Amino acid sequence: MNNKQKPYRLYLTEDQMPKQYYNLRADMKELPEPMLNPVTKKEVTVEDLLPIFCKELAKQELDNKTRYIDIPSEIREMYRIYRPSPLIRAYNLEKYLDTPAKIYYKFEGNNTSGSHKLNSAIAQVYYAKQEGIKHLTTETGAGQWGTALSEACSYFNIPLSVYMVKSSYEQKPFRKDIMRTFGADVIPSPSNTTEVGRKILKEHPNTTGSLGCAISEAVEKAVTTPNSKYVLGSVLNQVLLHQSIIGLECETAFKILDEYPDIIIGCAGGGSNLGGLIAPFMRDKIKGTHNPRIIAVEPASCPSLTRGKYTYDYCDTGKMTPIAKMYTLGCDFIPSANHAGGLRYHGMSPIISKLYYDGYMEAVSTIQTDVFKAAILFAQKETIFPAPESSHAIKVAIDEALKCKETGEEKTILFGLTGTGYFDMTAYSSYLDNTMSDYIPTDEELEKSFPNII
Repeated sequence: MNNKQKPYRLYLTEDQMPKQYYNLRADMKELPEPMLNPVTKKEVTVEDLLPIFCKELAKQELDNKTRYIDIPSEIREMYRIYRPSPLIRAYNLEKYLDTPAKIYYKFEGNNTSGSHKLNSAIAQVYYAKQEGIKHLTTETGAGQWGTALSEACSYFNIPLSVYMVKSSYEQKPFRKDIMRTFGADVIPSPSNTTEVGRKILKEHPNTTGSLGCAISEAVEKAVTTPNSKYVLGSVLNQVLLHQSIIGLECETAFKILDEYPDIIIGCAGGGSNLGGLIAPFMRDKIKGTHNPRIIAVEPASCPSLTRGKYTYDYCDTGKMTPIAKMYTLGCDFIPSANHAGGLRYHGMSPIISKLYYDGYMEAVSTIQTDVFKAAILFAQKETIFPAPESSHAIKVAIDEALKCKETGEEKTILFGLTGTGYFDMTAYSSYLDNTMSDYIPTDEELEKSFPNII
C-alpha cells in the first residue's frame, strides 16, 4: 500500500475494537515502587484502598501480574457511541512543513467531553454501579475529566460532586455548565464545604487552587458521605489501564497500514493519555521487538518530569491519599495563575515515572506561547481545533518533523490528539490578543514545595 492509497482517516470496525485492557505492568522488567498507606507508611493493600475506591478498581490498582483484563460488555456498549476513534494522517501539515516525515495522530475528541477522559470515566462508574455505590466524587483541573465523569454518571444514574480547580472554574464557566447539564454538582476548589478546603483557604486565602487541593476535598467528601466513593481521572494505575484502548487501537491500525511509528509523542500532566497511547508500543520496546522513541511533553510552568524529584510524595495537598513514588514538584506546589492549559498536576503517574527513570522514554517541557502557536498552525492545516493539552504534543511533533526535513529521514511520527479546545477560548483569546505571557518557575520557587516531600 503506497502513500497515495492510504486514507486520511482510518477507523477500525467494531469487531476490531479491543475487548480487553492491556496492563503494561505485567511486562515491565522493574515495577514501580509500591504505594504506601499515608498513616502507617506501609505498602498499601486492597483493604487500605476500599474506603476511597470501589473493590474492583482497588484490585486493578494493585494488579501487577494480569496482562489482559476483559472489558465488560456494558462498558463496550457505551464505548460504541464514540469509539473506535480515528487514526488520522496529517497530510496537510506534512505538506506545509515540507517534511519527509509521516505524521499520524490519534484523535480522542469525538465525544461530548471533548477528550480521552471518557474512556476511564465509563469504566470507573460502571464498576461503582456494579458495587451498588450511590454517590461519587472527583476533582477536575481544566474540566475534561469532570465533564467526562458527569456524562458517565448520568448514563449509569449515579449522583456526582466535582471539585473544580478555582482558576479553571473562573476561566472556563461553560465547562461547569456542561457538567451541570449532566447533573453534576460543581464546586470551586478550595472551598468552604470541607475541612481541608477551609484549612487551605485559611493558610492561603488568595489561592487559585490546584489539583492537589481539589483531590483532597473530593476524597474528604467521599469518605464523609454514606455509600460514596472517589474516582480519579489520571495518575493511577487503573486509569492508565483503561486508557490502553487508545494504544491498542493504534497498534491495530498501524498493522492494517503495514507501518510502525518511529517516534511516539504524548502530552503529560498526570500520565493517563500518554500511558494509554504508548502502552503496546512500550511493551514492544521493553521486549526488544521494536525501539520507538517515546517522548512526554509537559508545560514549562508545571515541569514534574523535567525538573521534579523522583521520590515518594503525597498525591494530594491534604495528605489524605496513598503515597506514591513518582516525579513530583511537591504536593504543595501551585501552578502559576497564568497557566492557561491543563497538565497542572504536581506529580506524574508512577508507571510513567518509573519508565522515564529507567530510560525507556524522554521528556521535554515547552512554554505556552509556543504551544498555542503550534495549536493555531495545526487548526489551520488540519481543521481540528485542538485542546491546549494536546497542543503540547503537536508542538513537539512539528519539531520532530522539521528535524526530519533537515536530515532527510523518512520517519513515522505518532502523537496523541487528546481532545478539542472549544472550551479554552479564554486562553486562545489571550494568545491571539498578545496578552498571554510565559512563566517558568525558578529553582528557588520550586524549592519552596520540595521540603514538604517525604
